Amino acid sequence: MCSSIRFYEATLAPLGITARLDYDGKDGPPGHPDLKGFGANGRMFFWLREGVVEGKTVHVGFVANSKAEAEAAYDAAIENGASDNGAPGARLHYDPNYYAANVLDPDGYSLEFVYKNWQHAGY
Repeated sequence: MCSSIRFYEATLAPLGITARLDYDGKDGPPGHPDLKGFGANGRMFFWLREGVVEGKTVHVGFVANSKAEAEAAYDAAIENGASDNGAPGARLHYDPNYYAANVLDPDGYSLEFVYKNWQHAGY
């Protein structure tokens, strides 16, 4: 799991997701796994745990605050062992203002770094 932690620390940093929390499973009910949390703004919202890798069963979208953030996360992911699954660009099949970059993490999980300008209007 250490390599996954390093991957996500590097990949999520451009998105401002820099908080980390380790939860020791022995503090929970019997059989609770150890968890490695990632978050921002006082909230942990993405967790890793040990287990069997079933790569193509999960797709996780991470919100970017700009096209540049989506591109920076994509670049960091590629530099840290991810493979391309859709270079940064508009996803016109969803919406003309839908901008994303897609990778497969080192375990094969699908990640999307996405900027939808209409979700940021007024902020």
